Amino acid sequence: MSLPNEPQLIDRVRTGDKQAYRMLVDHYKSYAFTIALKILNQRGEAEEAAQDAFIKAYQYLHTFKGDSKFSTWLYRIVFNTAVSYKRKQKVVFTEIESRTLSLTHEGEHTLEQEDKHRYVAKALKQLNEADQLAVQLFYLQEFSLEEVAGIMQQPVNTVKVRIHRARQRLANELTLLLKKEALTL
Repeated sequence: MSLPNEPQLIDRVRTGDKQAYRMLVDHYKSYAFTIALKILNQRGEAEEAAQDAFIKAYQYLHTFKGDSKFSTWLYRIVFNTAVSYKRKQKVVFTEIESRTLSLTHEGEHTLEQEDKHRYVAKALKQLNEADQLAVQLFYLQEFSLEEVAGIMQQPVNTVKVRIHRARQRLANELTLLLKKEALTL
């Protein structure tokens, strides 16, 4: 994930080389966008949050000591920025009558997939932010345990236990959600 000459590039940015920062942004822009999108679930908001995170990273680059990887430091900025955006989001309701569905065989399969995604997303939201993040990074982004541990700044064994327990809580939440759904039918 890191650039081969990243420390030198960071030093150049600190001396005012904007081209060097442009190279860092180009290298990490999809990484930052993906993190923001996983938190915000809205493309436009995620793009704005990622841009704001890069601005913050530029402003605070002098605080980066190099004790960790740059990607880990940037991750924390993107994560915190996206969480701030999430707190500001307003709920948007859609009238059920305004949605049209075609119930062909293909449409039924699509509807079934949408239901699965919706229930998993609902259950995932019942977990705390750290558990949500660990599950998303490991299962949805397919990061290794070591990478998730680095991003979350936690020991690998802690992350392993967190993911295991979060998966159990997720299963319990899904069971509760599906029981409630079955009772309302």
